[in-house]
Amino acid sequence: MSKGKLIVLTAPLTEMIDHAGFFIQMAMASMPIWFEWVLNKKYPEWKNVKRFPDGTALIAPAGLRVVEEVMGREFGAENIAACYPEDLDNFVGPETRPLGVTFAAGVYTSIFGTSKQPVNSHYAELMFNSIKANPNRDGFKVIVGGSGGWQLLQTTNFRETFNVDCVIDGRAESADTVDLFRKAINGEDLPVTVEVGHPPGAEHIVFPKKPTTFGVVEMTTGCGRRCQFCMPDLNPQIDLPKDDMLAAVRSNADAGNQQISLATEDMFIWGQVHTDTPFFFPNREALLDLYKGVVETEGVEQHVLSHATMAPAVVDPKLIEELSNQLLDYSPIHVPALSSHPKHKALVPLIGFETGSVRMAKKVMPSKAVPFKIDDWPSIMINGLEVLNKNNWFPMLTLMVGNPGETDEDVKATLDFVYEMERRNLFGFLVPSVFTPLEGTRMENDHGIEHTKDLSPLQWQLIMQCWKMNMRPGMQSWWGPLSYKIGGLGFWAFRLRKTNGPNFTWAMMNFCGALPRKWMVKMGKIYGGTPLKIKTRKELLQTLRPHYWQFLREDNGDMPEAPAQAPRRQRTRLSAVG
Repeated sequence: MSKGKLIVLTAPLTEMIDHAGFFIQMAMASMPIWFEWVLNKKYPEWKNVKRFPDGTALIAPAGLRVVEEVMGREFGAENIAACYPEDLDNFVGPETRPLGVTFAAGVYTSIFGTSKQPVNSHYAELMFNSIKANPNRDGFKVIVGGSGGWQLLQTTNFRETFNVDCVIDGRAESADTVDLFRKAINGEDLPVTVEVGHPPGAEHIVFPKKPTTFGVVEMTTGCGRRCQFCMPDLNPQIDLPKDDMLAAVRSNADAGNQQISLATEDMFIWGQVHTDTPFFFPNREALLDLYKGVVETEGVEQHVLSHATMAPAVVDPKLIEELSNQLLDYSPIHVPALSSHPKHKALVPLIGFETGSVRMAKKVMPSKAVPFKIDDWPSIMINGLEVLNKNNWFPMLTLMVGNPGETDEDVKATLDFVYEMERRNLFGFLVPSVFTPLEGTRMENDHGIEHTKDLSPLQWQLIMQCWKMNMRPGMQSWWGPLSYKIGGLGFWAFRLRKTNGPNFTWAMMNFCGALPRKWMVKMGKIYGGTPLKIKTRKELLQTLRPHYWQFLREDNGDMPEAPAQAPRRQRTRLSAVG
């Protein structure tokens, strides 16, 4: 019988796969478990994971790999094993002391009290049950980290429910994290929860040497825009060294990982952090050089963008054009109905749209638009989308529904923006989510909507209009809209009308196209929208503070002009007469 590894690390199976495609994890985060058969049919090989010769996981989440690297340096790499949850019994033994688990936030809704269990939640539950049933459970401590750890703390009797000893909030590089694992190794009692510090500078960030899911390599930490709801933005703004990143890229490629994604809260701040130029004016040359180095690394065949913000696309459209020339050929994402690329490839960064209401934007994200004013948020988003779409960028646009203090007028303003996208034939994958207060953010004590039946008719219309817009690229055949209408109405009648309540009805009718939109607007069942007055790029640039003009690039055009000074009036001197 194996004595086991001293430290064993794992995560839910759904977070340790990437070979089935970029979008499968998003589907698993939202589809209920009873819908898993669709994923099994679409991706029949998704559970067939690969292993190193010693049985450890060939692919693991980047955060777990960092823990593995840090603990390997401290306690010996030979004493650490990162494995798939189904292999835990092969590595957990009588000499195992800490067992580290990581999982992500915002997807495990059923574990934490609701009835609609996503696929991710189901597999997380299986993992925790497997750990609880391990015959050596009394001999080791279970330490949970990752962005989802805070959700455990909000669950009544979480230690008994999930058999967890400690939840840690923070990064593995912290000395406090190492001390916590050392206490577990020594058999000492652990606190229920520990908050550890973030590395103060790039020199303290650890890059793993083993392959990560989706080839994730850390690019920056923090963002600098200080949105009230955002947890990563609380971290210090750091851009990481190019040489270290490329070394991590090579480690992935050498292990057969052909796809790379540079992880960041905003790709456009890299190369411009703590320089004489404000971070919201991108360093074009540095970014082009970095991404060129990534995609030209031997063995890299695919590259996927991470998070970005919209304002830089308005500030430097030429950067978007040149990045497209570098990266489009390496994208694994195809959007045939929209892309002008010869192979219909597209770049799909994740961009926070959040709301079309200027009032709400001022409240929850007043610096989101810098260097522009948040008052121009809809114009910034429209202008940015025009630049991105022109260059085959079709971003994931996240937005929040049910923000604290949100009114019907705020929801209408966001619907107006969505309709404006439709009128201008612009496209982004609109991804609505119900506001969830994240622990540690400035809005952690606020309350959102807890049950879908509590959503208003307007909120439901916004959510379903977003998904209707997302379906446009797939509605090109003659039979598509018809089957879509019949299937949607059937699904509503069979399940959704009971699940989501009466406020959902007309939003679903609009989604399916059961009746013409104009008819439903005239009947007063849905909101028809109001056209927006959108500023041009030149008008937006003219609103910048004059001392920012020096950071604009002339090759983008539309340079601001100083207002003409009124001519001075000549004073007439009167002579005394007499």
